[in-house]
Amino acid sequence: MRLSDDQLARYHKDGVLVLPGLFSAEEVEVLRRPLARLFAEDVPENFREMVSGEVRTAMGLHLRDETYARVSRHPRLVEPAWQILNDQRLYIQQTKVNAKIAFTGEVWQWHYDFATHHNEDGVPEPLALNLYILLDEVSEFNGPLWFIRGSHTARDVPAALDTGTTSYPLWCVDRASVARLAAEGDILSARGLPGTALIFGDRMVHGSPPNMSPWHRRIYSLILNPVANALTKQTRSEHQHHRDLTPVTPLADDCLLEAVG
Repeated sequence: MRLSDDQLARYHKDGVLVLPGLFSAEEVEVLRRPLARLFAEDVPENFREMVSGEVRTAMGLHLRDETYARVSRHPRLVEPAWQILNDQRLYIQQTKVNAKIAFTGEVWQWHYDFATHHNEDGVPEPLALNLYILLDEVSEFNGPLWFIRGSHTARDVPAALDTGTTSYPLWCVDRASVARLAAEGDILSARGLPGTALIFGDRMVHGSPPNMSPWHRRIYSLILNPVANALTKQTRSEHQHHRDLTPVTPLADDCLLEAVG
């Protein structure tokens, strides 16, 4: 799959690309089926909310489930990443499902991922790409991702590690910086039907509000990073930044439906 010139221009201008309907309802259903089992596992890869104990993020999924091993090599994700980065030697840095369970999903503070990847993992440059699939309908009510358009072009945005207000340690951006960046651009609320995909880079400032609604919000996340830009430190757990630098090879386009016969 190749992105159009217009899609590439929008990605480079805004810092985030929304692709409605990239995956079918049948493919999304295949991705949803293992979640109850995976979320029920009492393993370090499952980070839970501080108050409710519900899963906040379930990591390392391509090593825990065959369906997620397949989608992590899906050509509709891998090939656009090749195109954007002009590099076909990309490794799977991280896979997860971020969940905001109905009524209990907590906030993800304003942050950009390179602060974590650089400070914790020693990744040299902000080249890693986030490739997301919405597994539920995401509306203004159930904790959509918010992106500050154009924030990917900002340099030296201060970030500090927060280990107190979140169950998942996060390098957060201060309020003054968020206000400045939002005044220069605006905020995109990434809403859509299941199967919508999102692509954004390592410098993109984003966050999400809590989910007070009666509807779940679950999003699959794949991070691909050039092998030439790999981690230089191994301070975090392997499921937070995988050590296997084998370049990812795309499967067939029907790999998810093939998995269920």
